Amino acid sequence: MRPWQIAVFIILIITCLGIISFFYPEDGITLAGHSINFPSIEKVLSDPDADLPDLPGDSLLNDPRIPAPTLFNRKKREAIIAEIVREDSLKQQALIEEQLDTLIQIKETLAQAGHFYLPNNDVTFFDKFFAKAAAARSKDEVLRVLHYGDSQIEMDRISGNLRAYFQSKFGGGGPGLVPAIQTVASYAVSQSASGAFTLYSSYGEGSRARGNYGLMLKCYRLTGSGSFTANASSSKRSDSRVKRFSRVTLLYNDHDGKFRATLSDRKHGYDSTCTSAGGGIHAMRWQTDSSTTSLRLNMQGTADIYGIMIDNGPGVSVDNIPLRSSSGDQFTLVTDSILRKCYQNSNVGMIILQFGGNSVPAIYSTAAINKYCASMQNQIRRIKSACPNATLMFIGPSDMSHSYGGSLQTYKLLPAMIDSLRNMCLRNNVAYWDLYEVMGGRNSMVAWVKKGWAGPDYVHFTPTGANYVGKTLSENFATLYELYCTRRKVGSQQFDNLWDAAQN
Repeated sequence: MRPWQIAVFIILIITCLGIISFFYPEDGITLAGHSINFPSIEKVLSDPDADLPDLPGDSLLNDPRIPAPTLFNRKKREAIIAEIVREDSLKQQALIEEQLDTLIQIKETLAQAGHFYLPNNDVTFFDKFFAKAAAARSKDEVLRVLHYGDSQIEMDRISGNLRAYFQSKFGGGGPGLVPAIQTVASYAVSQSASGAFTLYSSYGEGSRARGNYGLMLKCYRLTGSGSFTANASSSKRSDSRVKRFSRVTLLYNDHDGKFRATLSDRKHGYDSTCTSAGGGIHAMRWQTDSSTTSLRLNMQGTADIYGIMIDNGPGVSVDNIPLRSSSGDQFTLVTDSILRKCYQNSNVGMIILQFGGNSVPAIYSTAAINKYCASMQNQIRRIKSACPNATLMFIGPSDMSHSYGGSLQTYKLLPAMIDSLRNMCLRNNVAYWDLYEVMGGRNSMVAWVKKGWAGPDYVHFTPTGANYVGKTLSENFATLYELYCTRRKVGSQQFDNLWDAAQN
């Protein structure tokens, strides 16, 4: 047949089929019990994929880089789609490689001396704290980090570095929690007090109060009238954020239900009086009209003043709580209900314990080490009971020197004591930061004294040495926070795969 004859034949066939399709019954024809159907014109001309559900990959069909489908550009469209998929895969691969490089660097940092020891090696240990800290500004709240320690942290040493880091990341300001009367000068704030105050303390000087000490493990009992004044620190060692105040919280235990206090902003005329809601433990809170550098509290009544929190705006506060000559075993001396209520009124996100140094000279045997670790385990359990939502970490003792045969060396049982403390902390779900390791280990104190980073007692850091310790601790926290951000960025499943890959 000639070509035109073939064409005519095809047209006739298509026409006949079209006529049949047009007139054929929609329900078909039944012959000898069998149904014979024929497709309608509408079904023949419709898109067979019109009723299919969208799949995740179908988003490419709406990509403006891809031309609309026609009879003549199908291959072109498929080629463009393949190229886009390839480019997206390359971008994803580049992202994965970038995150993997980051994780490898983090792993190397964590493996260096001075890293955190985490319970069960769980790198998500601080996630709960980081999440709370990141949300503090949006919630318009102050999240507190309580840094308890012995005389190594007096004057806001180490705490100040950590405060500056956290506030640079999460916001906040001000010196944080201070006692009504500060017996040791602080880089963070200049304060003074007058009036009928009596000191009750669970350690060192002061009267004993049978458990009524509060979250600073001491309190000042006011009988009558008293005043408290805070001024911005003039020290060059303090961060600029610590020098402004706008939020003040007075934590107290009212004895007769008549306690009242007036906060005055000495720079801008703000003046506001709060009256106690009744007897017992309460928190009075003030928010000034603008941040200032000078505040005054006038108080009247009979109450135990547990602490005064001086902050600036929402964010994170790191509270320096030095307990001179303490080994950290005073928490169990505080009545449980009092400690619990104090923590509940303070929005505590993390508690840091830095102790052990004062016990080292009295450690002469393994039994003595075990006794001290058992005591600290009891303190940790009391804190966890009173403040169950807080993240806990422990900073162990530094290197300390003792004369053996005329030569200054590390206390013989100090390394064994540190090992026992670390193991006890990890068993009790408490992170451990090894200050002895940070310094350089055995006999490092001698080197620190020669360098001017520690004093002639071969125990305490100089301001330069304490600053190094504080910065190292802050850098270690920065590494863990970067790890937290990376995990949130790539997702938990992808992170687990990358973290395993970073091992090799």
